[in-house]
Amino acid sequence: MMTAEDLKYSILQLAMCGKLVDQRSEEGTGEGLYKKMQADKTRLIREHKIKKDKPLAEVTIEELPFEVPQNWKAVRVGEIGSWSAGATPSRSHPEYYGGNIPWLKTGDLNDGDIYEVPEFITEEGVQHSSVRLNPVGSVLMAMYGATIGKLGILQIEATTNQACCACICYEGMWNKYLFYYLLSQRKNYIAMGAGGAQPNISKDKIVNSIIALPPLAEQKRIVAKIEELMPFVEQYAAASTKLNTLNASFPEMMKKSILQEAVQGKLVPQDPNDEPASVLLKKIAEEKKRLIKEGKIKTQKPLPEITEDEIPFDIPESWEWVRIGEIFKVGTGMTPLKGNSLFYDGGTIPWITSSLTSERYIKQANSFVTQYAVENTTLTVYPAHSLIIAMYGQGKTRGQVSELLINATTNQACAVLEYYIYYPELIEYTYYYFMFNYDVLRKKAEGTSQPNLNLKKIVETIIPIPPLNEQRRIIAKTKEIINGIGHSLLND
Repeated sequence: MMTAEDLKYSILQLAMCGKLVDQRSEEGTGEGLYKKMQADKTRLIREHKIKKDKPLAEVTIEELPFEVPQNWKAVRVGEIGSWSAGATPSRSHPEYYGGNIPWLKTGDLNDGDIYEVPEFITEEGVQHSSVRLNPVGSVLMAMYGATIGKLGILQIEATTNQACCACICYEGMWNKYLFYYLLSQRKNYIAMGAGGAQPNISKDKIVNSIIALPPLAEQKRIVAKIEELMPFVEQYAAASTKLNTLNASFPEMMKKSILQEAVQGKLVPQDPNDEPASVLLKKIAEEKKRLIKEGKIKTQKPLPEITEDEIPFDIPESWEWVRIGEIFKVGTGMTPLKGNSLFYDGGTIPWITSSLTSERYIKQANSFVTQYAVENTTLTVYPAHSLIIAMYGQGKTRGQVSELLINATTNQACAVLEYYIYYPELIEYTYYYFMFNYDVLRKKAEGTSQPNLNLKKIVETIIPIPPLNEQRRIIAKTKEIINGIGHSLLND
């Protein structure tokens, strides 16, 4: 797709080839205008207002980069005005600076009119350097570094540094037309300056480049047409930016849309032959009772019943709303005392921090603790396929969810959903649900200086559970759709 910059460049190219407006015989010729400009140049030299430069070579037909109208004339850029590079008064003389004479650097160029600059020099600075005071209307171009090709038109009298070349146009050369010409040739000037450690073009390269000269009246009509079209280019740029933003956000929007359909029972059809979710929940509850009876886990306080006000959307009859604490054992970790080498030196047990939750899976740890740390602190080694939720953080970390692919401990910034019975479908479905409810988890965070989720909030979070077979279909369909649109939205 054509960018706004490409469109702008195309308009300028048409303008400088004589294809943007019509030619009118009554407006004269470029040849006639050129003679008038040379007469003005001769006058300025005679009055000692400019110096006489070496003659420039005539433009040959072979040099012309494109065809131009018959009434135009191709000339060297140095023939249409007096060009001069600036200078920098010696910094070892502070008396040269802080006066009332504007001194422009290439960073002050803005591709438009220049009404002010941040730095000034004194009359003494002018007298003891080769700077030139350029009048209002002078056209400026940067010659060095990152700003090469940057332009400006002075609306104040100003001097410049040596990285800037200034043109005082001869009579008959409209400064705005020159400005747009130089803008149209920016890519060519940048190419001229390529190859060195610091890209640069010289005054010599500028004055020897070629410009096609239309009559003055046509110059003004061309500029008027360019400026008539530029607002449309700006509108195109705004629309293009909006489209690019939309395209960039589309994968995330699509992911949320798919997951929302999935967790509301709208992504795949229900099968009346499926065991309802209540059967799955009963199996988990029975396993939970067994573990309590065997003393492997502690008895938990009953969770509050789910009220109608809490339910955000309707689900199919075969589904069930439950609290996370009913289907997962929710725990956390801690940070062993950093100064105690017995907790860390030679450790082989992975220790997970919330920063690792930016990925779909946690396959390895950045830190490790010892068996001694596990036995002498409140650390718990959680089994692979537990889900990790980041509880703390000012930025995007809080609320992120990952699945452990290793047995590991965690720090206190992680909540861990440890399964009672390992159902791969339930783990993956729960992950998808939290991906959809990422913002919901973040909004549950408490505190201001360090917003965080707490275990109680996570335990009491509600989740819609489909039958186990339907969970499998939801997961398969979700992946099928995502693969079909060519996006790895779930970081699988």
